Amino acid sequence: MFTGIVEELGEIVAVEPLGDAARLAVRGKLVTSDAKHGDSIAVNGVCLTVVDVEDEVFTVDVMRETLIRSSLKSVESGARVNLERAVRADQRLGGHIVQGHVDGTGVLLSREPGERWDDVRFSLPSELNRYVAEKGSIAVDGISLTVTTVDDESFGVSLIPTTLELTTLGGRGVGDVVNLEVDVIAKYVEKLVVAK
Repeated sequence: MFTGIVEELGEIVAVEPLGDAARLAVRGKLVTSDAKHGDSIAVNGVCLTVVDVEDEVFTVDVMRETLIRSSLKSVESGARVNLERAVRADQRLGGHIVQGHVDGTGVLLSREPGERWDDVRFSLPSELNRYVAEKGSIAVDGISLTVTTVDDESFGVSLIPTTLELTTLGGRGVGDVVNLEVDVIAKYVEKLVVAK
């Protein structure tokens, strides 16, 4: 489990296509400081399992399902990525419950800079719309954000200076594809309510 509070900006060092899968090498000084084989690290919101760690670089295997559902299918060497280690049971839950199981992708539609923040709008796949509510939580590229507005095809968030400075969203532009993870509690509530 993750919180959606990005710990550091990392860098994709290498991408190795493996047929219907891929292996990524990712540089991250903080997340590798205590990482070992089998640990979970979220890369742009995607929970991945560490295969190896060496000299501040960890490698992960990305399976077909993850490539289909996330923006990792088009990630390239040199790309900046949001990194977060799995939360420990004795830590504060600073953001919201994030599983690292990406539900789909959206596209950055518009960006309106404010004096100290940006209002940003993303497309929202129709199959995810029912899980997104104004003032609810959503993870965008693994970042825990509060939804400010939502309609049938898109949602908006406001990015504070910390988010703009310390995550990839500070440099994202119109047309960029992002990973989306809706609130898992909403999905379970729906399943219970419609259960027969």
